[in-house]
Amino acid sequence: MWKYLQLHQLKMQNIPLIIGGDFNSNSQWDVWDRWWNHSDVIRIFNDLKIKSLYHHISNEKQGQESQATFFLQRNLGKAYHIDYIFASEQFWKIDQASMQVGDQTPWLSLSDHLPLYFDLAPKFEK
Repeated sequence: MWKYLQLHQLKMQNIPLIIGGDFNSNSQWDVWDRWWNHSDVIRIFNDLKIKSLYHHISNEKQGQESQATFFLQRNLGKAYHIDYIFASEQFWKIDQASMQVGDQTPWLSLSDHLPLYFDLAPKFEK
C-alpha cells in the first residue's frame, strides 16, 4: 500500500474510495528503521480524508483494537487486527450497528481471518 500511495496519492484526492483487505499491518508493529510503517500509511490516508471504518465507528486507536480480525495459525492466543476497510468521507455516516466483525465460530474453521461487515448505505438527513 505504501508504494501504491507514493505513485497514486494525487489521483486519490476528492474521489469516493473504498479500499479493503488483508494489510498484514498494524501500528503496534511499527519499526523505527523501516522506510515506511503502518502509521505512515494511516497519516497519508488521513490527509486524503480516508479512514478505517472500524476505527471511525469504534473510536479505537490504531494498534489498540479490541476486536481481532486474524488469528495466527488459528490460535486464539495470537490475535491481531490486520484487516481493514478504509473509506473516504462520503461513507463515514454509518453507526455502530452498521459494523460487525465475523464470529470466530464458524469462521476459524474456514480461515485464519474473520470478515468485516459494514452497511455502507448512505444515511441522509431529511
